[in-house]
Amino acid sequence: MTDNRDTFWKRLEGINAGMLGAEPDWRLVPMSHYAEQETATLWFITAAGTDLVEAVEGGAKKAVHAVGDGDGQLYARIEGKLELSNDKAKLDEVWNAVASSWFGNDERDPDVRLLKFTMSEAEVWTTAGRIGFFYEIAKSKITGAKPDTGDHFTVSF
Repeated sequence: MTDNRDTFWKRLEGINAGMLGAEPDWRLVPMSHYAEQETATLWFITAAGTDLVEAVEGGAKKAVHAVGDGDGQLYARIEGKLELSNDKAKLDEVWNAVASSWFGNDERDPDVRLLKFTMSEAEVWTTAGRIGFFYEIAKSKITGAKPDTGDHFTVSF
């Protein structure tokens, strides 16, 4: 279990965005995340009035964040709880050039909202990436064996 969890976190380090959605409508939208392994939390900076903010204004909601690495080494569907956060220190910590592109250099813009996604479980697929995939396909053609497409596992937080 620890190896799977370590693999998940190590591969997630190279990914900074995914598709986030929450109940009740579960409409997934692209969002940049900031991972905090110690607390199994993803942080998102967004604006007041967005569907996600409106969904959680009344309290935490079940949510899902789907991520994929451009090289195909990680695909994951992460489930958890999404809520608004007023943690100014955390906002200072995760504020960066991406956020300032949307809000100027003012993280205290009254429209800025910080979302906290507390992970409960992740269904994970790991592969050797594109080169490894093509190698496995070629090997299967030569040997007749099924290609090894990687690992599939679940991590609980």
